[in-house]
Amino acid sequence: MKKIIWGFWVFFLGLLIASAEGTDLAPNSRSAILIDYDTLEIIYEKNITEKLPPASMTKIMSMLLVMEAVDSGKISLDDEVLISENASSMGGSQVYLQQGEKYSVHDLLKGVAIASGNDAVVALAEYISGTVEEFVRLMNEKAKELGLESTHFENPHGLDSENHYSSAYDMAIMATELLKHSKILEYTSIYEDYLTKNDGSNIWLVNTNKLIRYYNGVDGLKTGYTSDAGYCLTATAKKNDLRLIAVVMNVPVEEKRRSDVTAMLNYGFANYASYSLKGRNDLLEKKRVEILDDEIELYLKDDYKILLRKGEEVPKYSFQIELNDINGSIKANDVVGKSIVKDSNNNVVTELDIVVHNDYNKASFFRLWRNNIKRIVGGGK
Repeated sequence: MKKIIWGFWVFFLGLLIASAEGTDLAPNSRSAILIDYDTLEIIYEKNITEKLPPASMTKIMSMLLVMEAVDSGKISLDDEVLISENASSMGGSQVYLQQGEKYSVHDLLKGVAIASGNDAVVALAEYISGTVEEFVRLMNEKAKELGLESTHFENPHGLDSENHYSSAYDMAIMATELLKHSKILEYTSIYEDYLTKNDGSNIWLVNTNKLIRYYNGVDGLKTGYTSDAGYCLTATAKKNDLRLIAVVMNVPVEEKRRSDVTAMLNYGFANYASYSLKGRNDLLEKKRVEILDDEIELYLKDDYKILLRKGEEVPKYSFQIELNDINGSIKANDVVGKSIVKDSNNNVVTELDIVVHNDYNKASFFRLWRNNIKRIVGGGK
């Protein structure tokens, strides 16, 4: 009952804070950010590039590498992982794995996402890369690939280390990248579950992100705490068609990290809406391609959404098509060009990849010759 009362109180407090324009939405956080998932537009920011210890929010990058390995086929969720002495000896938050035990990638990922198991994430790191050191190298390589300038990792779990740091902005970008692997939400949205040990006993897993239970729409992502980092939280929530990502770092009290995140999310959902200008299944245009002797249908690779303040008029945009040189057959989902998006003043807003949804085969020489003759005879029609 106390937990339920606390949850209502935090939600109400967040509404009060968010109702005041110009108010510091994260007064207890040294660093904080609120962004729109689809556009990466920053709604609220506070010291967002300051380098700070991320604690177990580090596992967002670790889970990203795990999901990339799963989705690429390098590993499977059903693979059995042998627990090493190194993994079993991890301190801090853990799911009490023992050397010589075997667990599926699925179970270990559950142990990381729900209970923040340091032993589970090290076991996964060793399974994917052979050694923790190689996995950490891949973490830093991925950070560089994503353009994260305020991040450096020294381990996959987030225990304090002198040269291990990130920023609120970088954590938000990492979270955005992880959410592209939507299956991760099947793990991070679980509030409580059990991990069945090799001896048949069960370990109770309770999500360290209490907003999963108390805030409608929250379905991830990761908490963190160490003595150096203080309390940290990267959270994501979706309401209607709007998904937000909130990050707070270096909060002195656990409850305050939740109230700061709640205030930011309340502000975002109360004041903003996501608007889809063009969906990935909306036909852009049909273009005739001579080499194919066919008219191809063009679509955006991804939905194109914009973030609007509620009550704001939807702007008008045009979509200009620029096709690549097509010299042969093309397959469904191939990128075949780009769409230049322009506003009502003819200013370029962005460029988006264009794909086809069907296979198109290169026409034979005889077919091209025959159809050219027909067009000539028919007066160019």
